[in-house]
Amino acid sequence: MGLMDYLKTQFLEIIQWQDDSRDTISWRFPDEDKEIKRGAQLIVRESQTAQFVYLGQFGDTFGPGKHYLTTDNLPILATLKGWKYGFESPFKADVYFVNTRLFTGNKWGTANPVMLRDKDFGIVRARAYGTFDFKVVDVKTFLKEVAGTDHQFRLDEFAETMRSRIVSVFSDALASSNVPVLDVASRYAELGEALLPAINPAMTSKYGLEIPSFIVENVSVPPEVEQAIDKRSSMAAIGNLNDYVKFQMAEAMTKGGGEAGGMAGMGAGLGAGVAMGQQMMAAMGAQQTTPVAAPASAAPPPVPSAGGIPELLGVSDVAKALGVSEADVLATLESGELKGKKIGSTWRVTRAALDEFLRT
Repeated sequence: MGLMDYLKTQFLEIIQWQDDSRDTISWRFPDEDKEIKRGAQLIVRESQTAQFVYLGQFGDTFGPGKHYLTTDNLPILATLKGWKYGFESPFKADVYFVNTRLFTGNKWGTANPVMLRDKDFGIVRARAYGTFDFKVVDVKTFLKEVAGTDHQFRLDEFAETMRSRIVSVFSDALASSNVPVLDVASRYAELGEALLPAINPAMTSKYGLEIPSFIVENVSVPPEVEQAIDKRSSMAAIGNLNDYVKFQMAEAMTKGGGEAGGMAGMGAGLGAGVAMGQQMMAAMGAQQTTPVAAPASAAPPPVPSAGGIPELLGVSDVAKALGVSEADVLATLESGELKGKKIGSTWRVTRAALDEFLRT
């Protein structure tokens, strides 16, 4: 082996990282106990940063490009090593390459429920999950606080730490946002964007990282709260049923006039239609009967006939005459839109109350 061949085996001439992985964040160049000679090439590819470390102290930092290591571009190392006459002799130092590309699609999720104070349901336990993107923006902070002297620092080594940090910030932000649980699902995009200013300062100062994208995919509540939400939706549907019942009553009145074949038949068909009943009784000269309260054990009165319309009407008679279900009539009574009196387990409706209901 000649002198030149010997020197090549002792000194580093090219320092580079040919990264073929997708999950390596930092990598320490294996010097194999060789020294860096003056004029050696340092090749830094796109989305990479090279950081010199000498005896635990950060030296010079290099971005993408081809660099020839001389005194001029190693000012920090020159100071650390005390080169009085410049970079002349070979030296040893660690060279770390850091991947600065964007790492996308990282998952996060709450291991334990987040306690929220909701104006509709009181104290609610909510769980959430989603994804986030991140990249290294402060190489020195990342190497010092995260990777350390690890020869090859991979994403999975840091995933749990990042996930815990992000979930902590997310939980604090969501708990203090006072957003109702019912509105959270419609504000996933807003939540993610709103949380970035709260997450990034802490992530950058502590880990040297930046999170450009934070996505909330789902916020879920316990089954009992989901059932309460379903019941609330059902109540909203019942509230809108009032308009439906009025429409059905008007339809029944219109059809009854053509099908009954006269005022007597119209009265029997409507039963509870006060306005039409008054017209029928005016034509027949019938007298209104005095209201009589039915005992609790009495059965609902029969469907009215042409001889007269009772002052108190049962649910089944009203439903049958108007072409709606008894459940629709009961829902309207229980909502308070139609005034009635509950005697025992049976509802009774006066013609005056029904007349007022139809006018509204």
